Amino acid sequence: MQTPRRIQGSNAGRSRSHNKRLVLGHIQAKGEMGRAEIARASGLTTQAVSNIIADLEGDGMLVTRGHRSEGRGLPALQYAVNPVGGFALGIEVRPDAILSALLDLEGATRHTGRAALPDTHPATVADLVRQLRDEASRAVPDSEGRILGAGIVMPGPFGPTGLSGLSGTTTDLKGWRNMNARELFQEALDLPVEVENDANAAALAERISGAARGMESYAYLYFGAGLGLGIVSGGQLISGAFGNAGEIGHIPVPSPDGPAPLETLASRAALRTQLDIGADDLDIAALEALFARSDPALTGWMDQAAGALGHAALLIENILDPQTIILGGAMPEALLDGLIARIALPEASISNRPDNPHPRLIRGTCGRLTATMGAAALILNVAFTPQLASVA
Repeated sequence: MQTPRRIQGSNAGRSRSHNKRLVLGHIQAKGEMGRAEIARASGLTTQAVSNIIADLEGDGMLVTRGHRSEGRGLPALQYAVNPVGGFALGIEVRPDAILSALLDLEGATRHTGRAALPDTHPATVADLVRQLRDEASRAVPDSEGRILGAGIVMPGPFGPTGLSGLSGTTTDLKGWRNMNARELFQEALDLPVEVENDANAAALAERISGAARGMESYAYLYFGAGLGLGIVSGGQLISGAFGNAGEIGHIPVPSPDGPAPLETLASRAALRTQLDIGADDLDIAALEALFARSDPALTGWMDQAAGALGHAALLIENILDPQTIILGGAMPEALLDGLIARIALPEASISNRPDNPHPRLIRGTCGRLTATMGAAALILNVAFTPQLASVA
């Protein structure tokens, strides 16, 4: 089995920011660590680790957690991430509403908010996002001056593409075609900003506080307006050249009527068509009730979606070689479990191997606000994961 590439520290002074993220990431993943253990894991000298720990303690991002024996000598002082040492703001922009979440450094949700969106003009959106930031700061006084940045989640794909004009592919945000969203939100919030689509953000939410915690390489199939794919490899989100990696919903898969786009068979839109109901009636509670009584139309859609998702899973496995594929998004947990039970994963896959401790397909655990939490997780991921490009 090939060993995944491990990011190492650099003892050069110019890599201080990289090394701080590296050390913080190791401690966050392990829970608590001593200096010698951090040095071994990061490839840094013990002196370099000591200097970085001093910086992180000064920033309020680390706390001590007593001593633990690590072999010969005196028990080593243990360090852990200080939950209130920093916060991440997550913003999800939908066509009709804006959702927010404030997470602490441990990924715990400290506050959530929602604002109805009367129109999608950029100035309107920026003003409401500002209000949600201020509301979160008032609700969590510890976050004052400690918000590390804001993750912004918006519908994709981004920019004009060959998918433009196809059903279900527009962003539904009028006035945003030529808008630089990052600059707009940075100016509105006076914070560092990361902008992603919903599937990518949801994938990171699962890594920070969900089913992918401790994983480095996995895929996330996300039920949003359509069906998206978030890809994490080596702890890094794969966004593509223009931020549109993972538009798997438009890939054709077999169907009884011939090849069809995946999301016409396996998505909330496809389910709405199958049930013949409006978008306003397709909420979580309604789906839970339909599933509980084994509604024939819902069961028929699940059987159809399971076949399509089985083909998609094989494609994902053989191209990306993930530790697992996570299924989640705006669906009831019981329904997702039922889908997973129906999906027949082909044996002829590189992921069908006895030495992988993870199931090939699992359900996400971040719940209904996965994309909103994922927006905040974009910021936490930056704090805990140094970029490979920054390694000398």
